[in-house]
Amino acid sequence: MKALLLREIKSFFGSPIGYLVIAIFLLLNGLFLWVFDGEFNILNSGFADMSPFFKLAPWILIFLIPAVTMKSFSDEKKQGTLELLFTKPLSLWEIVNGKFLGAFILIIIAILPTLVYVFLISDYTLAQNEFDYGSTIGSYFGLLFLIAGYTSIGVFTSTLSDNQIVAFIIAVFLCFFFYFGFDGLANLFGTFNTIIASLGMDFHFKSMGRGVIDTRDIVYFISITVLFLAATVYQLKSLKA
Repeated sequence: MKALLLREIKSFFGSPIGYLVIAIFLLLNGLFLWVFDGEFNILNSGFADMSPFFKLAPWILIFLIPAVTMKSFSDEKKQGTLELLFTKPLSLWEIVNGKFLGAFILIIIAILPTLVYVFLISDYTLAQNEFDYGSTIGSYFGLLFLIAGYTSIGVFTSTLSDNQIVAFIIAVFLCFFFYFGFDGLANLFGTFNTIIASLGMDFHFKSMGRGVIDTRDIVYFISITVLFLAATVYQLKSLKA
């Protein structure tokens, strides 16, 4: 699996894809957080905290992560190299995990430079106030789990078609639904709105953003990630048969 993981990372950074993903993520965040007027502009918010970033990042990642993962298996199917991959001394789980971790690590590398924002904003905090490191750390943990969930969805949808655009569109839809869809459905049901909302990623991401790491939130994200990775393995079994 290590060899496959290294191959995935090299494929990202051996072409403009890896650098482009990192540049686009940082550029979009930088423009919305520091340049464009609006609800995400930190300078205009009146508060020295990272909350605008953590509101914005999930929406950018809804499109960025599917763009990274759409070629994971669809490209292998299109080029006819998927059968060759099956001949490697790797289990299907190892193949899936290698693809998943390659994309996951790339997005983590894109996230790391945003830590500079924390130091910049904390320096602008008024002397009588304290920068809320607890909620910031919790939100970063939540973002890591959110990235894992998005990535597992993207890897799964890449097995559904040999067309990367189709895989991208399906992944964007599923990521949007799991992040925002349940929250939207909850507004339609008065009695069970909390239960329905708790099925969505947004609910648990915001919960971790409060600075308290609840095991229920961790279990939720791990379950979503494992569910789609297992679905990917099942889909590969049907393709292998």
